[in-house]
Amino acid sequence: MEGSVNGSGESLGTVVLGVTGSIAAHRAVDLTSLLVKAGCVVRVVMTADAQRFVTDLPFKTLSRGPVITDLYDEEEGWKPSHIRVADEADLMVIAPATANTMARLAHGMAEDALGCVALALNPGVPLLVAPAMNGKMWMHPATQSNVAILVSRGAEILGPDRGMLSCGYEGVGRLLPVDQIAERVLEVLRARRHGNS
Repeated sequence: MEGSVNGSGESLGTVVLGVTGSIAAHRAVDLTSLLVKAGCVVRVVMTADAQRFVTDLPFKTLSRGPVITDLYDEEEGWKPSHIRVADEADLMVIAPATANTMARLAHGMAEDALGCVALALNPGVPLLVAPAMNGKMWMHPATQSNVAILVSRGAEILGPDRGMLSCGYEGVGRLLPVDQIAERVLEVLRARRHGNS
C-alpha cells in the first residue's frame, strides 16, 4: 500500500507537497521523510524549475508513490493526475515557495501542474506556503502584496527564516527549518481531524 500510516494503522491524512525552483528544494526531501514517518500519505508535485535542483527519485522513494512533474503526466484512471491529487488532498504545503510561485498562486495562474492542483483543491483544504528567496525579493512590495492576497484567501505563510542566504546575503528569506514546517502541517491535520480547523 502506498503512503504511510500511524501506529494505529490509520493515515493522518493526505498531504500534497509542492516543490518549486529554489536552492532549498533539496530540503523538501527531508520534509517528505518527516511527514511519511509521522503517518501522512504524501503526494509530491514538482515544478520544472524544482527539477533543476533535485530529481524526483528521492521523493518517489520516500513517499512510496508517483511524483507529478508535468501537467501532462500519465494519468491513472480517467481523471487527470493533478485533479486526482487535488481531490485526495487534506492539506497542501508548498515548500520551498519561490517569489514566482507565490505570484502565480496569488493571481490564479494554472500553467503548470502545481498551479492547477492549488486551484483545484476542495473548499476548506488548508494551503501552507513556506517561502524561500533572496531577502530583497521577499521584502519587495510586489511579493508582500502577493503574500497579503494569499493570506486574505486563507493561506498560511510559514516563515521565512533569517540567516545566511544562498545568494551570499545575510537576512530574511531562508526556508523555515523543515522540522518546524512538518510540525505545523501535523498540527493543522490533527485540528481538522478533531473539527477545530
